[in-house]
Amino acid sequence: MAFTPRIGVYTCHCGINIAATVDVKAVAAYAATLPGVVVSRDYTYMCSDPGQGLIQNDIREQNLNRVVVASCSPRMHEPTFRAAISEVGLNPYCFEMANIREQCSWVHPAGELTTHKAMQLVASAVAKAALLQPLEQRSASVTPGALVIGGGIAGVQAALDIAEAGFEVTLVERSPALGGHVAQLHRTFPTLEPTAGFLQPLIDRATQHPRIRILTRSEIVDLGGFVGNFKVSVRQGEATSEIAVGTIIVATGFEAFDATRKPELGYGQYPQVITTADFERLAASGEIQVNGKKPQRVVFIHCVGSRDQAIGNAYCSRVCCMVSAKQARLVRESLPEAEVNVFYMDVRAFGKGFEEFYDDVRKSGVIYRRGNPSEILRRGERVVVRAEDTLLGQAIEVEADLVVLAVGMTPSRGTDVVAGLFKLARSSDGFFMEAHPKLRPVETSMAGIFLAGACQGPKDIPEAVAQARAAAAAAMIPLMRGTVPVEAAISSVDEELCAGCGQCASLCTFGALSLHPTRGVMTVNGVLCQGCGACATACPSGAINLKHFTFDEVMAQLEVVTGWAAPVSALQPREEQAVEA
Repeated sequence: MAFTPRIGVYTCHCGINIAATVDVKAVAAYAATLPGVVVSRDYTYMCSDPGQGLIQNDIREQNLNRVVVASCSPRMHEPTFRAAISEVGLNPYCFEMANIREQCSWVHPAGELTTHKAMQLVASAVAKAALLQPLEQRSASVTPGALVIGGGIAGVQAALDIAEAGFEVTLVERSPALGGHVAQLHRTFPTLEPTAGFLQPLIDRATQHPRIRILTRSEIVDLGGFVGNFKVSVRQGEATSEIAVGTIIVATGFEAFDATRKPELGYGQYPQVITTADFERLAASGEIQVNGKKPQRVVFIHCVGSRDQAIGNAYCSRVCCMVSAKQARLVRESLPEAEVNVFYMDVRAFGKGFEEFYDDVRKSGVIYRRGNPSEILRRGERVVVRAEDTLLGQAIEVEADLVVLAVGMTPSRGTDVVAGLFKLARSSDGFFMEAHPKLRPVETSMAGIFLAGACQGPKDIPEAVAQARAAAAAAMIPLMRGTVPVEAAISSVDEELCAGCGQCASLCTFGALSLHPTRGVMTVNGVLCQGCGACATACPSGAINLKHFTFDEVMAQLEVVTGWAAPVSALQPREEQAVEA
């Protein structure tokens, strides 16, 4: 019996995100005229519970066997709608999405052409939906253990949370000891609490925990397998061992900006110029001295290595303002007679208690000057900071016995290696990129690999710990389930056409393709394959097809797009359409 598509089309207003530039009702009316469409509706927010309810009711009452939603990016809500139709018995791969927000309303002005483009995209999605085939949802078993890479405060906290839940954890740290950058701090802002008071007990809990295995002076050298069944090679000294884990948390932290990249500020040239990291060691020693003398004039300079287009670091490092405020406060407490100046661009006191702390620092006698210093020169036993005070509108010079550069955060050493081994994307600032900034902030594009702490971007201690605990919770989901769903929209090889040339394998970033040892044709590891389609486009003999994006489905879309003409009804003025509706 021939298959007859019964398609439901649902067009979303997305509040005013789409409706402000696209005539949503006209799009819905047009969709109702397309072949195979039996119902077409529009709704303010299709992703809401009532919007999903509309789809589910129509599947039951209209006997729909295919669904198209015209709304935002599939990256954001395709899983939402797939889950919704699955709840009422429709295969999740019988769903197609048309992106009329990012591809229409957000990039074009309001008008007929924008609405016509939305219609075109909907028609294209409907053409593909009519050819969609149900795919079998598969799952794989999970190795009940986790790997945490990085032994800073984020890595230690994540390891503890997973171990406390009953799972084995291997914590890999390249340095000889745990604690990372937090272990190098004297006190924290805004409470001036000694770091050792909370960090050492945390480390002690981790080192004594029976389910945590700690490997220091170690590094990851290879990664194989897939979510739920990773095989990780770890080198410790001259020995390399393989660890089997179900999930991985990357907590590789950050590096302080190398202040020698700003030679005009004199770091490495003048002993009076140090960084905030150097100051922490001075403060921890008990006495703040330069060349054996207590400084009488101290200057702090913000944004060294941050918000600086010239060196390629346009981002804000977030913590530098409060680090300088904390250290200025420590100077006032240790050297109450000293004059303390802080040069700043803007003061960002965004956290709990930060603004109050900043106010207290100013009340203690610390002078804040808005301006960006241009250079630091030696003058006798002192140095001179040259800058423009932008509030006064004049150039100034400030002599100092000690200048502290508030260096920003940069991606840690080895980030390139980890990104290559784990196939992790990086944002423009060089830090690891999360799968979605709002909905999936601790996940990566690689299933089963999660991010914690400052490897994802600059963070203070509470933020790093919060993200570590979130990453641990996310990483434990597959461990607790015991199985993980496996993507069904993967590549398949037609062995009769395959010549076994291997060109596809050379392009596969997931290592999912290999040559069969006896048949001489390429085979696809259905768990490793992520359905990117690179192999299908590269195959010279056309032997590879991508399920859910087959040749016929894609060609049906192209034929609609290339042969599309605006319907006569769509050319009527908006007001007339509204009256008719």
